[in-house]
Amino acid sequence: MSAVFQTLDLEKSFGGLAVTQGLSITLNVGDRVALIGPNGAGKTTFVNLVTGHLVPNSGKVVLAGRDVTGLGPTARVRRGLVRSFQVTRLFPDMTPQEHLALAVMQRTGRASRLFGHYRAKPDVMAEVDELLATLGLTAIATRPVAEIAYGQQRLLEIALALALKPKVLLLDEPAAGVPQSDTPRIEEALACLPADLAVLMIEHDMDLVFRFAKRVIVLAAGAIIFDGSPVEVTKDARVRQAYLGNYAHEKQSA
Repeated sequence: MSAVFQTLDLEKSFGGLAVTQGLSITLNVGDRVALIGPNGAGKTTFVNLVTGHLVPNSGKVVLAGRDVTGLGPTARVRRGLVRSFQVTRLFPDMTPQEHLALAVMQRTGRASRLFGHYRAKPDVMAEVDELLATLGLTAIATRPVAEIAYGQQRLLEIALALALKPKVLLLDEPAAGVPQSDTPRIEEALACLPADLAVLMIEHDMDLVFRFAKRVIVLAAGAIIFDGSPVEVTKDARVRQAYLGNYAHEKQSA
């Protein structure tokens, strides 16, 4: 297997309090990994370290064999490390089509040109139409974001991340705030992600985690206490005590 992303002994402290402790994680091409843990475990700090919004006290972030620890967030995105956010960050007056066209033009270095002319660019429109179809958003492509359902907004955020052509995609609670009835749409979108894309998903919905992930990493008090298969994680005593509790018992009893 080919490692496309690694963190090597990442450490971060705030005022003497260690928030992440020696975090070493490897993602290979095509991995589907879930990062879980109780509130305060250090998941958000880890994502901010990985994406360049925080500087580690020590350790490295490596992308496709290159040390990117000293690079800022934008430079990491350009090298293929892309994230979605727990809360949508969309423009309410713009349409999904406009969002995606702008993302494609930014990636290809054409965002400074007159934005209103994107429809005259066949290559941009072809990519936008493909993304809309893949995420099931074609029917609402030209409606303002403010008028579409929250679940569709979450799907648009995934589409925007894909428009940036990532090598590694970090999904920060993609189902957060989505009604239970719309969760299957999120799962369908995750199933359609490119097979060679490495995906690390942070999620509290354990049913979604166990349907998506081929591997589960558990954080507690800033340290990794488990890294293995979904089947094994429900049997791990430390994980049961720190996080899964009754859920693990129900999975074993089912």
